[in-house]
Amino acid sequence: MYRTILLPLDGSQRAEIILPHVQSLAEKYSAKVILLQVLSPPLFLDRDEVVDPDRVRREREEAKKQALSYQEGIANRFSKESETVKTCIEAGSVVRAICDVAEKEKVDLVALASHGWGGSQRTYYGSVAAGVINKVDKPLLLIRACNGE
Repeated sequence: MYRTILLPLDGSQRAEIILPHVQSLAEKYSAKVILLQVLSPPLFLDRDEVVDPDRVRREREEAKKQALSYQEGIANRFSKESETVKTCIEAGSVVRAICDVAEKEKVDLVALASHGWGGSQRTYYGSVAAGVINKVDKPLLLIRACNGE
């Protein structure tokens, strides 16, 4: 049923609450898992700030190395015999990146954890889960993480 599962993670323990669910599905269906981490847009400038392109490039490369290291750690949690894990790092809008990768990789399922924010926090921070629900054209597994952290 599920041959390819997209698993967007942001590096938080809340996001990782989805891992046992994806591991179980991947094992049951011998599915490939694509780990996705979306890096923030590179620049937000203050009023009279001058951009140092070398610093921006170095910071971006460091963020990519950290994301890859994180993804490798997550990939090691999966059983080598039953699943194939692929890593993917994108930059920009999180919702757009999730939807684009889901389409490009022709995934059968997008699995993510909702941070469980409500009210003013959701308005301020936005909701990746809500954005994905409204935009992705794939089956979706959504697990709500607890509010306390």
